[in-house]
Amino acid sequence: MSNGNLIRVGITGQSGFIGSHLYNSLKLTNDFSVVSFHKSFFDIDQKLIDFISECDVIIHLAGLNRHPNPDVIYDTNIELTQKIIASCDACKKTPHILFASSIQEENGTAYGNSKKRASELLNDWSIKTGAKVSSLVIPNVFGPFGRPFYNSVVSTFCNQFANHQMPEIINDGNLKLIYVNHLVNKIIQIIKTQQTGKIEIEHQYELKVSELFKKLQDFYSKYLKNGEFPSIAEPFDLDLFNTFRCYIAHDFYPKPFIKHTDDRGIFVEIVRANTSGQFSFSTTKPGITRGNHFHTRKAERFAVIKGKASIQLRKIDADMVVEYLIDGSEPAYVDMPIWHVHNITNVGEEELITLFWINEPFSPEDPDTYFVNV
Repeated sequence: MSNGNLIRVGITGQSGFIGSHLYNSLKLTNDFSVVSFHKSFFDIDQKLIDFISECDVIIHLAGLNRHPNPDVIYDTNIELTQKIIASCDACKKTPHILFASSIQEENGTAYGNSKKRASELLNDWSIKTGAKVSSLVIPNVFGPFGRPFYNSVVSTFCNQFANHQMPEIINDGNLKLIYVNHLVNKIIQIIKTQQTGKIEIEHQYELKVSELFKKLQDFYSKYLKNGEFPSIAEPFDLDLFNTFRCYIAHDFYPKPFIKHTDDRGIFVEIVRANTSGQFSFSTTKPGITRGNHFHTRKAERFAVIKGKASIQLRKIDADMVVEYLIDGSEPAYVDMPIWHVHNITNVGEEELITLFWINEPFSPEDPDTYFVNV
């Protein structure tokens, strides 16, 4: 290893669904140095060789899932793996390679066959060179930022409900799922323990497509239509809700509260939640900013009830900043999606009062709060 005790990790498919989650998660730790990868490296031999020469560990995620021509899927995935092997040989490096295979290895499809054959090629190379190779048999993965109609039925259904479309159940099959954060933690554990060979990654959750549909329909009616947090106390419900939330358009917010006014003043219901959580409030002086952090699992609501506020959001690996301007004379809320840096600034001349709701109490031992400027 180099860079002190840091393990240098490169991820092919770094910008993909699993790759981006893995890349962002590794950068939050103190154990790894992440070597940047771009898909163009596969087209430039020296770029790929230079990339591999910098890595102690390579997580090979790059591949093609769907294409009208099955032969293209098979040939592409085999070629990418062959290029990895050839580049390792060219620079005389034997990094620990973790290959993302699939439970579809034995289903006879072009994709499944390509995963099985690529795994065999890496195993043969491991025997020849003595290199460490881990072939991860991964179940269906879901989580925020998956591509609808590509990564999983979960991303497809979440996207459709979030955009007021009614999904269609074509086959009410049984889904065996793993949440992307959980998979990332498994991969990190395998890197640290240097476990090799064929590794079956167990699924976390199992349910019918119709059960998934029913849960998302409940999210749609409670959260999207009524602004009410559904029950997210169970791990699957929280994982699914955070996935669903990421498909809601930014212009859905800010959402105005319903004000009940009489001669005593006004009454506003801030949060109706079917789950426990923590309430808090803050006062902020003019010109002061709070926040500039993000969460990887927490559901959180900012409710401005007095003063003028600017709430800003930015996805952790993107440049675009979304801004919401809220005046407490018309109270409104914005909910914070996970993996989005967020802050709130008093842009008025009087004290800003903000109420906060989050689905779990703050714990110094496990804060799930990472400080980065918007």
